[in-house]
Amino acid sequence: MQTTFQTDAIVIGAGPVGLFTVFQCGMVRIGCHVVDVLDEIGGQCTALYPEKPIFDVPGFPRIEAARLIEQLEAQAAPFKPVFHMGQQVNRLERSEATGRWLVETSKGTRIEAPVVIIAAGVGAFGPNRPPLDGLEAYEGTSVFYMVGKREQFRGKRIVIAGGGDSAVDWAVSLSEVAASVQVVHRRPKFRCAPDSYDKLKALEGAGKVELVVPYQLSRLEGADGRLSAVIVADLDDKERRLDADVLLPFFGLSTNLGPITEWGLEMGTKGTIAIDQSTSETSAKGVFAVGDIAGYPHKLKLILTGFAEAAQAAHAAFAYVHPGEALHFEHSTTSGVPAGG
Repeated sequence: MQTTFQTDAIVIGAGPVGLFTVFQCGMVRIGCHVVDVLDEIGGQCTALYPEKPIFDVPGFPRIEAARLIEQLEAQAAPFKPVFHMGQQVNRLERSEATGRWLVETSKGTRIEAPVVIIAAGVGAFGPNRPPLDGLEAYEGTSVFYMVGKREQFRGKRIVIAGGGDSAVDWAVSLSEVAASVQVVHRRPKFRCAPDSYDKLKALEGAGKVELVVPYQLSRLEGADGRLSAVIVADLDDKERRLDADVLLPFFGLSTNLGPITEWGLEMGTKGTIAIDQSTSETSAKGVFAVGDIAGYPHKLKLILTGFAEAAQAAHAAFAYVHPGEALHFEHSTTSGVPAGG
């Protein structure tokens, strides 16, 4: 007979906002089971940019993504969350027998709870690949869509393609270890934080980074999976050869919400779930959404925004988990962390 886990809240997504949701739920006596399609906790912070510095987390002038996940995991640990990793939630429905929410995963795991909190970020994600002939032959050896550890690029001639935050941030960071860094972008204007652009221009002035604009990728040169050069072309198809050991194309992510769109929830714009901004509750009672997947007018997609939504969701969820009980708000400096979760 198939086992169905019973818990207070099911958190879908083990990224930074999902982990903080566990903490916030624990602070109001809500226990959590957490489901994530990735094999490790951390979401994009772990899978795509573990060494990328984050500058807008309150209290940390600078913290690497992997370190932030470590801290969030430690913060949630006293509440003993149960993790179900490497599996996707395929089904969400209300149990006719109990009136509680039931989720079933791709591995057949069944979990039932009065509350579901969706912290699934942008859903399933993968890189947008540039349309270059023979690209696959270089992937994993000379072409990478993420930076795991900076040290693997020490002393390398690096070409970075793209004009967004990831391209600029990694150009700044890798300039400290690479033999050379060239940034290819099809227009002079970059789509990144002003402070990051100022750092990039300062490095250009110091001769540590070269901006190759306006150019775009044209083709690759090399053999046996090892790059020797990246050929770029301007708007008049005039080509230029960039000596390179590594190409880092940062053209954003291809995202897919997958089964989430089939759960009967009211959807927002640009692949989000519509929520009540005051509670983070969706159109379904007892189902909440927090982080990048939660949508409302003028939403700022920042980690700290997701943290605030997690706190709102946890407090609103209390009434479903502990019906008839009054929730008396206390600051953590007063309540502390409950012993043993």
